[in-house]
Formats: sequence, C-alpha cells, structure tokens
Amino acid sequence: MPFEDSDEPRLGLVGLLDENFRAELVHLVPITISLLFGVSYAYLLKASEMQLFEITPFSEESPTGSVGNALYFVLLVCCGALTLFFLLKRGNFRLIALITGFALASAVFLLSMVYFYAFSRVFIPLPTEALVVLSVAITVFAGYVLWGRRSRLGDFVVLLLGGALGALLGACIQTLSTVLILCFLAVYDAFAVYRGPVGKIAHAGLEKLKGLSFSFKDIQMGLGDLTFYSMLVGHMLLYFGFFPCLASMMGVFIGCFLAFKMLEREGIFPGLPIPIFLGLALGFLAAFAV
Repeated sequence: MPFEDSDEPRLGLVGLLDENFRAELVHLVPITISLLFGVSYAYLLKASEMQLFEITPFSEESPTGSVGNALYFVLLVCCGALTLFFLLKRGNFRLIALITGFALASAVFLLSMVYFYAFSRVFIPLPTEALVVLSVAITVFAGYVLWGRRSRLGDFVVLLLGGALGALLGACIQTLSTVLILCFLAVYDAFAVYRGPVGKIAHAGLEKLKGLSFSFKDIQMGLGDLTFYSMLVGHMLLYFGFFPCLASMMGVFIGCFLAFKMLEREGIFPGLPIPIFLGLALGFLAAFAV
C-alpha cells in the first residue's frame, strides 16, 4: 500500500510510539542488554583464538582501501534501504517478508555456527554435526519468534542479534576501516532519516518490517543501530582492551540518551550520529590514556 500522511507520531530508526514521550534512563535498558551481549560475544571470540576471515572487499594496508571499505558498507545499507522503500511503496509485503526473512534466517544460522564453534573451542568440544543441528534449531526458534505473533521475546531476539552481528563485524574488520565505516554510516544515517529512504520507511512504520526493529516503552529502534553500537564496543574490547571498551560504551549510552532527548521535540531522530561519535571519542581517549 502507498504511504499515507497523518498527524500521528511516526516511527524511525529512533522513533516514538507516544507523542507524550519523556526520555528517562530506563530507555537505555535494551541498549545495555544488547551491548552486554555484544561484549560477551566479542570476549568469546577472543578467548577461542579462532581465525576470522576478513569481510571487507579492499585491502586495509592503505587509507584508500579503508575509505573504499567504508563506502562499500554505505552503498550496501543505501541499496537495502532503497529496496525496502520501493517495495513498501508498492505494498509488496510478501516479497519484503521473503527478502528480510531469508536475510535474517541466514544471519542467525551463520552467527550461531560461529559462536557455537567458538564456544566449543573454549568450553566443550562439539562435533560439526552438533554445531549444525544446534544452529538450525536456533534459526527455527528465532524465525518462529520473529515472524510469529510480535512479542517481547521477539524484541529480545533482535537485541541478541544486534549484539552478535556487531561483535562479529568488530572482530573481522581492522581499526581504520571500522572507524571510517562507523563515521560514514553515521553521516549517511543523518541524511537518510531526514532526506533519504530511511525517513520514508519510518513513515510507513518499522513494525511492518519484522525482525528489523524493536520497541520498548514508547521508543522504536532499528536493528542497524544496535549492530553498529556493538560493532564499536566489541572492536574496542578486542583491539584496545577493557577500559577503552567501557569508555566507548559510556559514550554510546550518553549519545543514546541525548538522542532520546531530541525525540521529545522531533519525534524522529537518527540513531547513529551522536552515540557513534561520542563512543569513538571516549573510546580512543581512554585508549591513548591507558
């Protein structure tokens, strides 16, 4: 169905479900849960000492390659947002469900394989068959929760997925590319929410994109926000240590709370710029100070 104009509060990457919203510290609870899981996943990867493959297309031996990697990620996000926008505009919800369902199911299965393998290296050795069976079971369960009746359990799965995906990205990508990817995406997010496809998707309602958002106490946020918060914090833990990780986490919390305060006036606000830039700044300040 096409988009319709309305005076009702709308949903965005960070959006409102209630026009009388007032930001409180309790609104940081889901972000805290996702980041704690992200840090736990990152620590598991570190403890397992498993070899991780580079997932960036360009060599990171020079700044040019890192810039190319950042532009590549922005292009992927932009193409994904445009695809969802055009499908939403045409009202093709079945195709949206098929595409997002396949993408999320694939992500859950691959992440389950990676983390169960890391778990088996640290704690209890498991045969490959057991890893596959467990990963399939987790994928089926996540699919049932996410695409069944929307519930708090579904929102919790989104929090876990954001933490797991972000931690893996933070582990597989070198520092310069990570910083540029996060900065470029934060800038793109600010544009996309107000002028680009993300804002238009928000006006259609993120609740129509199952598995790509969660809601908590009048706030709705996208999976992408959680993923890149965890990517930042997880990378800080793996490459710089505990205190830079903690500092970056504090930066994300402060940035998110400031973003929530902006929601009181605007009703929709990009979820990446303030938390990412504050998280990077505090994380690197701690890294240089230690």
